[in-house]
Amino acid sequence: MSELLDTLLSKRGIKTDRDIEAFLNPDYERDFHDPFLMRDMERACVRIFKAMEGKEKILIYADYDCDGIPGAVILNDLFKKISENFSAQGGPVLDWEVYIPQRNSEGYGLNLEAIEKFAGDGVKLLITVDLGITAVAEVAQAEVDGIDVIITDHHLPPEVLPRAYAILNPKTDEYPEKMLCGAGVAFKLVQGFVKKYGEYFKITDGWEKWLLDMAGLATLSDRVPLLGENRAIASFGMKVLRKSPRPGLQKLLSKLNIDQRYLSEDDIGFMITPRLNAASRMDDPRRAFELLSTEDEAEAGALATHLSKINDERKLIVAGIMREVNKKFEKREHREVIVIGNPAWRVGVLGLVAGKICDEYERPVFVWGKDENDLIKGSCRSDGSVSVVELMMETKEHFLDFGGHELAGGFTVDNKKIHFLEDALSTSFSKVKRENNKEVISYDVQTNLSVVNMKNWKDIEKLAPFGIGNPKPAFLFEGVQVENIKKFGKNGSGEHMEIIFSDSSGKAKAIAFFSGHDTFKKPLAEGEKANLLATFDLSRFRGREELRLRIEDII
Repeated sequence: MSELLDTLLSKRGIKTDRDIEAFLNPDYERDFHDPFLMRDMERACVRIFKAMEGKEKILIYADYDCDGIPGAVILNDLFKKISENFSAQGGPVLDWEVYIPQRNSEGYGLNLEAIEKFAGDGVKLLITVDLGITAVAEVAQAEVDGIDVIITDHHLPPEVLPRAYAILNPKTDEYPEKMLCGAGVAFKLVQGFVKKYGEYFKITDGWEKWLLDMAGLATLSDRVPLLGENRAIASFGMKVLRKSPRPGLQKLLSKLNIDQRYLSEDDIGFMITPRLNAASRMDDPRRAFELLSTEDEAEAGALATHLSKINDERKLIVAGIMREVNKKFEKREHREVIVIGNPAWRVGVLGLVAGKICDEYERPVFVWGKDENDLIKGSCRSDGSVSVVELMMETKEHFLDFGGHELAGGFTVDNKKIHFLEDALSTSFSKVKRENNKEVISYDVQTNLSVVNMKNWKDIEKLAPFGIGNPKPAFLFEGVQVENIKKFGKNGSGEHMEIIFSDSSGKAKAIAFFSGHDTFKKPLAEGEKANLLATFDLSRFRGREELRLRIEDII
């Protein structure tokens, strides 16, 4: 093992031979926990089998984002496989469908109107994906209507759990990997079902590994820590994604000029995920599900084009809202918490807007608009100074509904109370804020530009996939000379920068997307020296490999 790789592993706390082997060489048998360690796994599998044998109608109810939708594809693929094998053996044809609620009109989670409709349609078993752990009233209503509910979710459970037929959520039992994403839990259900009933349904050993493309996609998209079992899911997921035969995925990658063989985590995060999420933000979330699940080449091509088109529309809408936001900010002082909104703003894109404002102004941000039911709804983001869920709990009398994670959430507010929300949240902020939350500039190695070579790139690549809990290795290059600055971008927009840096050991090209001279802590100027914080980046633009640096900051 090289000195660089040893240093990078050590920085991540990976020092023993056993830990190094596990980190560098994920193993399916070793690193995937037994699905039956989830408390209700046996119960869930038996109930699904009973529904299949009894020709009961099954409904998969999945969240509308890039965690729930891949999770729905995982379960849909299992049912499709069993249905094919079932009918080939002369058995009963399975009766199932996938339901994904509308982001703008129905909102997140189970809703009573949908359950009423399912009961009328004869649904007997409802399986949630990436939601349901807080749906106490909705699950109770389903049971009254004769529908058994299996919850698969990964969100924090409330004090009182829904009285579901079975609950699969690692945060409710002793399952070792607490940080699975929603699709990760759905994959464990498939893994458990195949382990128990695979031979009965003539499912070949290891077939479920092909579903890891969807589990890996969701694990990377939902930004869960890429450690332990999640690292294995993401690692194998990337391998399957690079070979995945799904026509929709192939058509989308082709449209984006991404070579499937070299698909990266950045391609997932910056190119694939936004287009899948555009379906629920701008249109119908089913379009994303159809893209990932279709076997029809023509449909796949049409859906890839459609999702790319509405994602471009989404960018224009967000840019328009941000212009309006910046104009409003010229005339107002900023409190501890920013609350801003407009009834005309599209609810589905407000999380993106909140994220942009939060990054720029470094404080918690709540952005609101009005949905199709004339309700004030919005999204919130935190800069890390506070948990937005704790903040909303402290101010709960102002909300009709809220939920989320530490750094991101959603909310509904009474029309009469929205104008008092900023005062209330800013007052509550002091009670729940965290001290010393500001990020310290950190790096893995301080060195010179001679390290920028393919041998070191290959060592760094062994640590992939990168993400939360396993960031790309960062290098600090002190006192490097800014030799040349060039702007580039689509249609000559000049929204990106390419900079040549040099020191006594050599030269290196570095790029910064969506950046200008004043983007960084220290403004850039040709001829001056700077301290460069950067990661390695291998470009394969138009089939030509080029190793360069990706600028994190100039300090």
